[in-house]
Amino acid sequence: MRHDSSAKRRKGKSPKRRPPLPPVTPRTPRRSGVSEQAPSRSPKKRRFRPGTKALMEIRKYQKSTDLLLRKGPFSRLVREVCQCFSKDALRWQVFALLALQEAAEAFLVMVFSDANLCAIHAKRVTLFPRDIQLARRIRGVDNL
Repeated sequence: MRHDSSAKRRKGKSPKRRPPLPPVTPRTPRRSGVSEQAPSRSPKKRRFRPGTKALMEIRKYQKSTDLLLRKGPFSRLVREVCQCFSKDALRWQVFALLALQEAAEAFLVMVFSDANLCAIHAKRVTLFPRDIQLARRIRGVDNL
């Protein structure tokens, strides 16, 4: 014979409820310079579902036309590469560096989009290094 678990509860007893909180009245600050105020409850930080922030970032960067790499580190990299080819310190015009950076970013975006297609073809959403290697090999820029 099975015991009914609801039979153990007393009949006519309802669960106890908390009494409502009294209304909060604003306090006047003390004259001593230190004011005691009730801790204010800050609103909860918004939590997005997984992937929503990534899509928001994609839309943001697709709308913008500004360069994504910082100009200073890119210019230092260009000057360092130039030192490998010439012992003299070569000078660069600002517009030449900007044109080179624009071309480099366009190249990187195309390689990443091709690598993303390789990952999708492999039924994945995560980009692996082998996707980038395959995209570069198909494009014919593997010897760089």
